[in-house]
Amino acid sequence: MEKYKEQVLRLQADFENFKKHTEKQLSEQIHYANEKLILKILDAYEDLERALKSGNSDDLQEGVDLIYHKLKKILEGEGLEEITAEGEKFDPYLHEALMAEAHEDFKNGEIIEELCKGYKLNSKVIKYSKVKVCKKNDEKNDA
Repeated sequence: MEKYKEQVLRLQADFENFKKHTEKQLSEQIHYANEKLILKILDAYEDLERALKSGNSDDLQEGVDLIYHKLKKILEGEGLEEITAEGEKFDPYLHEALMAEAHEDFKNGEIIEELCKGYKLNSKVIKYSKVKVCKKNDEKNDA
């Protein structure tokens, strides 16, 4: 009986150590989860720094444009995609209506203007598009 009791106590201690080790490992993984993404972005960050130091406005514009496209490619490679908005039908699962106005060129419920871009990460909305939506008066709809 004493032998089994010691064995159970050892197993319990081993299990507690395993739990602590696993929690520590998980904590480290969470802490360094963005490391690969940050390493990819660092090149573009350093390019931006060099462009800003160049002082020449033509070089600056060209450098910033190059950096923008590099960052866009990195983010798209990570699964980021822009949500299309202007001219689309308002979808509350993709868009956030900040303003509404009657407009002749748009149908009721169509997006007139995108005020702020929205994004999806691997098909999950992470930032809703902020938009201005066409909302016709009932009098105009009846006519």
